Amino acid sequence: MRRVEHLWGTAITLDVRCAVPPDLGDDVFAWFRRVEDLFSTWRPDSEVSRLGHGELSLAEVSPEVRAVLELCEEVRADSGGAFDIRFAADPRVARRDGSGPIDPSGLVKGWALQRAAELLRGIGIADFCINAGGDVITAGHPEPAQPWRIGIQHPWQRDKLAAVVAVTDLGVATSGRCERGDHVVDPRTGRPAIGLQSVTVIADDLALADGYATAALVLGDDGLAWLDAHPAVAAMTIADDSTVTLTDRFCEFRVL
Repeated sequence: MRRVEHLWGTAITLDVRCAVPPDLGDDVFAWFRRVEDLFSTWRPDSEVSRLGHGELSLAEVSPEVRAVLELCEEVRADSGGAFDIRFAADPRVARRDGSGPIDPSGLVKGWALQRAAELLRGIGIADFCINAGGDVITAGHPEPAQPWRIGIQHPWQRDKLAAVVAVTDLGVATSGRCERGDHVVDPRTGRPAIGLQSVTVIADDLALADGYATAALVLGDDGLAWLDAHPAVAAMTIADDSTVTLTDRFCEFRVL
């Protein structure tokens, strides 16, 4: 089955290459709608918005929200504060639509897809790919013995790919500055991130890949070295001057 719906401000594609129960797509997209109910920073009634504005306490939010906040704190500590979901509460940061006092957007999309993948694996679905605006989780094979081929969007030439990787049972996350302008803020300075235009991370866990890609984008010129210190991570960066740099492990996956 192949199903596409527009949620979270992007297109989410569920591509399954084996027999599935008739209600599988409904179940997966119901989960994605729950994620929006919990984490949307555009909706004042979401749990993360209500938590940020003091309308809910941490003890009152859903277990999913607490789990994401704990994971965000791990990435914040690991990155030395380059990833921080409270950046929009900093008075140095200009207010913008869709921002809130607590904003886990730099990690929660990957986490939501990772959870969806766990749901599918738990009922015996072996061969699938889920893509949400460039964050991708893969399992099994689209064809016998063939990995999934994932295209990575070129940051400036929107009709071109910067690279293609061949992966299975892995997550691929890309964080960039081009499509939405300088929306990525360095929480340490309150200013827009500079130095890198895009960062792509391949890892077992798409939630961490998503958070790491965001953190590395903020770290700029130091981002690739920080990622390379994580042995389970493969990464590609594209700098403001168009320089493309790959970790050795990323080269193992790149086919174009």
